[in-house]
Amino acid sequence: MTHPNAPETAEDAAKDAGRTGFSPRSLAAQAMGGVDPVTRAVVAPLHVSTTFLRDPDNGYSSGFSYARPDNATVREAEAVLAMLEGAQAGAMLFGSGMAAATAIFGALEPGDHVVAPRVMYWALRRWLREELPRRSIGVDFADSTDLEALTAAIRPGRTRLVWIETPGNPLWTVTDIAAAAEAAHAAGAVLAVDSTAASPVHTRPLALGADLVMHSATKILNGHSDVVAGVVAGARDDALWRRIAAIRAGGGAILGPFEAYLLMRSLRTLHLRAAAQSAGALALAERLSGHGHVAEVLYPGLPSHPGHAIARRQMEGGFGGMLSIRVTGGEAGAVAAAARVRLWKRATSLGGVESLIEHRASIEGEGSPCPPDLLRLSTGIESVDDLFSDLDAALRGAHG
Repeated sequence: MTHPNAPETAEDAAKDAGRTGFSPRSLAAQAMGGVDPVTRAVVAPLHVSTTFLRDPDNGYSSGFSYARPDNATVREAEAVLAMLEGAQAGAMLFGSGMAAATAIFGALEPGDHVVAPRVMYWALRRWLREELPRRSIGVDFADSTDLEALTAAIRPGRTRLVWIETPGNPLWTVTDIAAAAEAAHAAGAVLAVDSTAASPVHTRPLALGADLVMHSATKILNGHSDVVAGVVAGARDDALWRRIAAIRAGGGAILGPFEAYLLMRSLRTLHLRAAAQSAGALALAERLSGHGHVAEVLYPGLPSHPGHAIARRQMEGGFGGMLSIRVTGGEAGAVAAAARVRLWKRATSLGGVESLIEHRASIEGEGSPCPPDLLRLSTGIESVDDLFSDLDAALRGAHG
């Protein structure tokens, strides 16, 4: 039975979350504890209307006027995401991770300067190189795992945004978020973190000093390979935050209500999925480290990983479900191994309940920091023994 004082919606519940004493895991599992005020259903209804009735005085006492800038179902999912990230400004859902990321850069002014990591999501890296110069915004790429190199790339008084991605796709490099935040703030810049691979289950960048955190919610936040979405969460409701909100509203980049509904469903099981995928990835990384046809395993959870110490400090409850392996036999060996898997799926994306394998250099093309012998692995929730056996057979068969 619902407590008589329970909040009616997830948005209302978000206002009370800090006083409940319950963990983010419990709050996410119950979608913040909201219930439908009409039916008392424990699952919120799907709101698909594009327009809303005016009051007799021509106002909108409901708070809704049109669906392009706002939607009740989207607000419900945003409330859960803001709670998970500890975001005082809240969270904004977008139609894709790229839409979320580019809205942040779109909030900058001509003449501003951006620092971004050398290892990052390839599509965004390409967008930065091609689009920012057209907007008269400078961009430099630095090794964000090297604090001295990152600091040297920042131009005090001109650098407006420092962007990092940790762990960095697809090499799974680790950047010290707290140190990067200190360096950015010392120069008058803000720090934005792409935390897609970690998820708020394993890392909360805002608590470590970041100003903005972005996720491709398509990935582990949704986790079922059936929603394309992005989210930005903010530490403060400041001018930059409001500018990002204006870009989303004016450009019509908000997530659709059905996708938000599915995302809300997925957030209820996020902690279970993330824990299982992280444990599976670590087990695979350990077993593959001694494999005769694997030259190197890239995973922050391994003590041999150069970013392991930082990962231990800023990641909680695991190191994420992503790892990469460098296969003996070069590019031909890697491609041949990927061609022989049966349980793993050869597909782009990550974070889903099904395990995926991909030869990344083929996807990223010229200019990629990805070695040609690398296979990117997204660990799902299948049996780890089955996943290892399938990959082991593929590796052995490729070297036949």
